[in-house]
Amino acid sequence: MVDWSGGNDTGPRPRKDAIWACIARGGRVEAPVYLRNRGAAEDWLSDLFAAEAAAGRRVLAGFDFPFGYPAGFAARLVGAPDPLALWDWFAARVQDAPGGNNRFDLAGEINAMFPGTGPFWANGLKRDIADLPRKDRRDGHGLPERRRCEAVAKGAFPCWQLAGAGAVGGQVIMGLPVLARLRRRFDAAAWPFEAWDTAPVVLVEVWPSLIADAVKAAMVEGEIKDAVQVQVLARALSALPPARLAALMDVDAAEEGWILGLGHEAELARAARPDPVPPALGNDCFALPAGVDWTSVDDALAQLRAGLHPVVASETLSSTEALGRVLAAAPVARRSNPPAPNSAVDGYGFAASAGAGTGPQVLPLVAGRAAAGAPFEGRVPEGHAIRILTGAILPEGVETVVLEEDVTADPDRIAFNGPVKPGANTRKAGEDVAEGATILAPGHRLRPQDLALLAALGVDRVAVHAPLRVGVLSTGDEIRPLGVAAGVGQIYDANRPMLLGLAARWGYAPVDLGHVPDDRAALRARLDAAAGEADVILTSGGASAGDEDHVSALLSEAGAMQTWRIAVKPGRPLALGLWQGVPVFGLPGNPVAAFVCSLVFARPAMGILSGEGWQVPRCFTVPAAFSKSKKPGRREYLRARLDENGHAEVFKSEGSGRISGLSWSEGLVEIGDGAREIAPGDPVRFLPYGAFGL
Repeated sequence: MVDWSGGNDTGPRPRKDAIWACIARGGRVEAPVYLRNRGAAEDWLSDLFAAEAAAGRRVLAGFDFPFGYPAGFAARLVGAPDPLALWDWFAARVQDAPGGNNRFDLAGEINAMFPGTGPFWANGLKRDIADLPRKDRRDGHGLPERRRCEAVAKGAFPCWQLAGAGAVGGQVIMGLPVLARLRRRFDAAAWPFEAWDTAPVVLVEVWPSLIADAVKAAMVEGEIKDAVQVQVLARALSALPPARLAALMDVDAAEEGWILGLGHEAELARAARPDPVPPALGNDCFALPAGVDWTSVDDALAQLRAGLHPVVASETLSSTEALGRVLAAAPVARRSNPPAPNSAVDGYGFAASAGAGTGPQVLPLVAGRAAAGAPFEGRVPEGHAIRILTGAILPEGVETVVLEEDVTADPDRIAFNGPVKPGANTRKAGEDVAEGATILAPGHRLRPQDLALLAALGVDRVAVHAPLRVGVLSTGDEIRPLGVAAGVGQIYDANRPMLLGLAARWGYAPVDLGHVPDDRAALRARLDAAAGEADVILTSGGASAGDEDHVSALLSEAGAMQTWRIAVKPGRPLALGLWQGVPVFGLPGNPVAAFVCSLVFARPAMGILSGEGWQVPRCFTVPAAFSKSKKPGRREYLRARLDENGHAEVFKSEGSGRISGLSWSEGLVEIGDGAREIAPGDPVRFLPYGAFGL
C-alpha cells in the first residue's frame, strides 16, 4: 500500500505529507517505508516488483489517488474514453524532478482545451498561470465535479483541486505517469480497467479513510499518520480471504475507476484490527515414525523441529515499547547512520587539497563554526578552514578534519603540519547502516542495544510477535502449595515456580494454571480453561502410564497424544499432545528431570512456537574434573560447574531427587549416547545455563 504525494522532495528524515509504503507479505505486515520523492518511490516499487516476480509471487499494489477522471475528460484529451491512454498522455507531458514539477502549468494548458473556465483550480505557486484560477471560480467546462465513486465515498475530494487542504489533483497528475511506466515495465494490470486474475502485478486505487477509525485506533502518540494508515490498510487487505478480495474487485467502472473496498467499509475495518494468526498445529505434529520405541535425543529434537511452527499472532508496536519482543518482520532503516557526513573529532575542517602539503600549513579561518545540531550554513572556500565539533555535519567544501590537539590557532587562522590524509577524522553518511537497508532478522528478540539501533535509524514502529503464553500446571494428590502444612507422604510444589520462572526468563508470558489433584474431571475442566489462556501448556507429573497418570489418559482420549520414550537421563517419558489445538508438554514429575527436559526439549520447541526460531545451546569443551564410567544407550546430563582452573566438576550425586544440585550447578555436562570412560583431564562438553537463556 502506498500513500502518495504530489509535492517536492521531503528530505532524508521521515515526515508527514510524504510518500509512505508498507508491505504485507505471507500474512505478516512489515514496517512502513519512507520514500522522500517520486523517483525514490518508483525505484523502490520497481525493485519490489522484480524481487516478487523472481520469487514467483504476485503483487497487489494500492495507491491512494484516483486512477481516472470524471466521464468525458479522457475523450477531450485523447479522443476516446480510455483511462490508460490518458495515463500515457500524462506520462509524455509531466516533467518531474525532486525539487519541482510542472503540474500547475500543465493543468493550465489542459484548462485551455475546455470551454469556459477549465476544470482544474487552485494555483499553488507565487506566479500567475494562464487559465488556472487560484480559487474555485470555474464554470462552463461541461464536466462532472466528481466521479461516481466519489459521490458514494463520504468525505472524498474531487480530483480538480491542485492545492490546499484535501487536494488530490496534484497527486493524480504526478502519480499517473509513474503508474503508466510501472504498468508497461512489469506487464501489470490496472484495476478495474483490465483483467487482473493472472497479472503478475495488479495496480489498484485505495483510500485509507475508508477505515479511518481503525487507523485512529492503531495510532501511537508521535507517529506519522501516513505511515500508520498504509500499514493498517495493508493488514486489512492481506487478511481477506482470496474469494472475498476478488468479490471486492468485482465492479464496473470502466472509465472513471473505483476505490477498492468502497461499500465494504465494515468488513475492511474488521480485517484491519486483528493481526493474522498462524494456522493451528496438526494432530500429528508430535507423531513418531511407525515402529519407533526408544527415541534418541537427536531424533526427538529433529521431530520437534519438523513438526512445529509459530502459533502466536503478530502486532505492530512502537519501537520504544518492544523490548524483549520477537520480530515478526525485518525492520528497514528509514534513515542512514550517520545520516550525513560528519566529523569524528573536535578540530578544524577544510578541503582535502588544503591539507595535502608537506610541512607547516597555515589556513585562514572562516567566521562561525559547525556543531552537532547546529550545522554551518554556507560553503567553506578553497584554502580556508572552519572550527568543527564532534558529530557536526561537514559543511560544503569540507572533506578533511584535523584534530584540535594538532593545531595552533588564533582567532583568524590555524597552523598544522601536513600532509593530512584526505577524509581524515570524518565519518561517511551511511557507513554504519544505509537508508533502506534491512536490519535485524525476523525471529530476533529485541535487546536494549537493538532499541538504540532502531532509534538511530528512525525506525519508530516494528512488527513483533505477541508473547508466547506459557501455562504451567502441577498435578498430583501428593503436591501441596507453599504456606500450607505438608503431611506425611506430601511434598511442596517445586516444579510450578521453577517452570513459571523459566518461562519468564525466556521472555514468554507465564500463566499460572495452579495445581489439580488426581481427579480426571477436575483436570479436564482445568485444561479446557487453559486452552483459552495459554498458547502452550507445561504439566509436571501424571505423564506416564500409571493409574493416576491422568494427563496422559486425557490426551489419549482427545486423540492427540504421543508418549516419547527418550533415551535421556534424567527424564525418559515425555508426554506430548494437543488439547483443543494447544500443544501440551507432559514433563516428568521429578524436578531435576523436569528442569533438564525443559532446557533440552521444551525450550527449543517453544522457540519455534513463539516465532523466535529453534534455539541451539552453545557448548564449550573443557577438561573434566571427575571420573565416570558410562554405559551405552542413553545421553546423560550431569549437573556441573567450572572450578577455579576452568575444569568441569559434577554434583556429588546423580540422583534426580537431589534438587539442591540445580542451585549448586552452573550448567550441564553432556555425555553422548555411546559408552564412555571419563578420567580427570579428559575433554567433556559443558553447556552453561546461560547457553539456555538463563
